[in-house]
Amino acid sequence: QVQLVESGGGWVQPGGSLRLSCAASGSDFSIYTMGWYRQAPGKQRELVCINISSGATHYADSVKGRFTISRDNAKNTVSLQMNSLKPEDTAVYYCNVKYRSENYWGQGTQVTVSS
Repeated sequence: QVQLVESGGGWVQPGGSLRLSCAASGSDFSIYTMGWYRQAPGKQRELVCINISSGATHYADSVKGRFTISRDNAKNTVSLQMNSLKPEDTAVYYCNVKYRSENYWGQGTQVTVSS
């Protein structure tokens, strides 16, 4: 049974940084695409960034240059370093892993950026 456990959310002032982590268990995730999505109040869930099994990454335009995704296949973890945070980054952030028809979500962690 696949489980994803996120940690690292919280409150930060604009311009600050946070690091999110996701620990995955229940499979060999080296072949999975691992990524982060977010959902702000009243909005649809959107892609933040992904790390494909090959190591290639893709970022939403809104976070390019500020966010960095990394993964450790030996530990089955994926992390998201968020710098220069803006109020519009406020959302619940979800860890996601997918491979072919398999698609799993974490429970979400709140990130609030405000002064």
